[in-house]
Amino acid sequence: MILKFNIKHNRDFSDELKKAKQVAEFAIRTHTLSSKNVKHFGLSSIIANQILRKYSRNKKIKNVKNVKLTIPNQGIRVNKEKQEIYIPSLKLTLQYSFRNDFEKINQIEIDDRYAHVSVPDKPMIQPRTWLGVDRNAKGHIAVVANPQTGKVWKLCKKAEHIHRKYREIRRKLQKAKKYKLLNKIKNRESRVIRDLNHKVSRKIVDIAIQQNAGIKLEKLDGIRNNRKHTRSFNCNLNSWSFYQLQKFIEYKAKLNGIPITYVEPKNTSKECSRCGSIGIREGKSFKCLTCGHLDHADVNASFNIALRPPLVGSIGQLHVDRDACKGSTDTPRGATLRTTETPEPTKL
Repeated sequence: MILKFNIKHNRDFSDELKKAKQVAEFAIRTHTLSSKNVKHFGLSSIIANQILRKYSRNKKIKNVKNVKLTIPNQGIRVNKEKQEIYIPSLKLTLQYSFRNDFEKINQIEIDDRYAHVSVPDKPMIQPRTWLGVDRNAKGHIAVVANPQTGKVWKLCKKAEHIHRKYREIRRKLQKAKKYKLLNKIKNRESRVIRDLNHKVSRKIVDIAIQQNAGIKLEKLDGIRNNRKHTRSFNCNLNSWSFYQLQKFIEYKAKLNGIPITYVEPKNTSKECSRCGSIGIREGKSFKCLTCGHLDHADVNASFNIALRPPLVGSIGQLHVDRDACKGSTDTPRGATLRTTETPEPTKL
């Protein structure tokens, strides 16, 4: 697969883009593949060749709308030490901040605002274990657990406070009918939460890299359609950007070759991660009546997510079970692993 990164070039390429459009229109009329035939347009031959290949060979294209300046690999120079990309044909230098472990740049497409850099996708790692990630509407945004080591990470407890703070501000502004200011406050809250989700997703992927692990998430499609939630929970749920967090985790994991898979979400916080029985959850506390296991409900859920088999079509499959010792959920816990050749799905 190919990954694309967008870099603002801050240059006026209107003249070059106009010439590129003329070359494309000429290619549609004549179907020529020689850059000598379009030399009079004044466009660099390395760019003109790419446009001719695209528009001359495709007889279905009848007219041209937007044409980008396409620079192939041989027209690109990369300085990885300075993290610079130089395009001699356009005398353009681009600073990049994306991952620096790519083997080559396939091509760069330039429009009036951005340079779209295409690099080969990093191959997926073969995970040694899987991390379970429990996303929450209350408390910590995400709780991550590694069943192989018993270690737990609780990430970011600010979101609930931020939503509550801005909800109160919006209520006052709406009462005062200050609708313009209301929109500004909504946008500000959105930016703050987006920033938090970026940081949390980055941390989750960093943990996966350090642990040489894949990531398991609950498949939460349609969670807002569930009418069984309480009014207070729905209030938190509707302001909770769990889908945004999911997308951030997905694309950051993809950039680093970390596989992601999804599991059935039913009873992840009610099922005992030690014996598989249905226990009692009260707030953030979990108790198993069968084996006596006590745990933080979100931590228990994150272990369950890590240990559940992936849904059909998901990546990878876990072949370990956990029997963690009692202890603080904020510190690593010892775990004994049991490997099975044909693991059976956890009972729901």
